[in-house]
Amino acid sequence: MTATAAFDYPESAAVSPQELEARLRAIGDARYHHLHPFHDLLNAGSLDRNQVRAWALNRYYYQAMIPVKDATILSRMVDASLRRSWRQRIIDHDGEADDQGGIRRWIALTDGLGLDRAYVESTAGILPGTRFAVEAYVNFVRERTLLEAIASSLTEMFAPTIIAARVSGMLANYPFISKDTLRYFDKRLTQAPRDADFALDYVKQHAVTAEQQTAVMEALVFKCSVLWSQLDSLHYAYVSPGLIPPGAYDPKDWPE
Repeated sequence: MTATAAFDYPESAAVSPQELEARLRAIGDARYHHLHPFHDLLNAGSLDRNQVRAWALNRYYYQAMIPVKDATILSRMVDASLRRSWRQRIIDHDGEADDQGGIRRWIALTDGLGLDRAYVESTAGILPGTRFAVEAYVNFVRERTLLEAIASSLTEMFAPTIIAARVSGMLANYPFISKDTLRYFDKRLTQAPRDADFALDYVKQHAVTAEQQTAVMEALVFKCSVLWSQLDSLHYAYVSPGLIPPGAYDPKDWPE
């Protein structure tokens, strides 16, 4: 068992595809960021407007880099049918025009929160921890095997539940949030399960040795850590102890 393992990873013998899936799901149950205290505060309406702004601003960088991550994965695929399937992810986020796609829908959220659009898109105010985590993810899919890169996307297996809770919680608890500003999540309720099913099928088909199965589980652990560390940074800067690093979004510099 490796140092990063909190689960019964295969050591010398591969497990069945069904058992591999069960172990992957167990990783999400224990490590997905729906368990993070910042997530609980966000859903419960316990954050103020500026704290929600900080979340949306920092999450924008993750959203904006997802198609970069997927383009990196796409560039490594030699099979045309695999590329055709994967490139839909880029279209989903970038859209077919400037006013379409998931990134533009996220901008609708930051617009609705009163953040300056040019400031958001510049990413000038994001936390260093956000930048480091997201760029580590892009580097991971560039440097690791294609199997590990695809496996790292399996956090999408757990997304629908967190999305439903987030939308209902934010609509119920924040008067400055509307269904229109949260429309990014409407599409993800169908896109995420579709993408997760595809990646899971690929992993179950191609992770056939104990070494490969361990690698894909560790890839999912890594991706969970990417998401978790982003919320760690937000909590540290904007909740407790509230130490905002130099250059990051500071509410006192952006009066209402």
